Amino acid sequence: MTEFMFDVQLLIEGNDLSEDQTFEHISVNIVGDSLLSVGDESLLKIHYHTNEPWQVLEYCASLGDIHDIVVENMERQTKGLQG
Repeated sequence: MTEFMFDVQLLIEGNDLSEDQTFEHISVNIVGDSLLSVGDESLLKIHYHTNEPWQVLEYCASLGDIHDIVVENMERQTKGLQG
């Protein structure tokens, strides 16, 4: 069994985006691990393992337009099922 059930991946398009500020906010305010926040001021890629994927989506949506959203259930994947 995994500690965090969901693998969340998405893109954020916006203005004045910051990899560091986004990383800091998510890591301090949303419990999880394996966080990546990469990109530039207009496009960020986010990857995070958490039990509260809706919190990641809500925060990222507050920064800009979110798309290419993937939320996979890692517990199902470890059992050989589609995530």
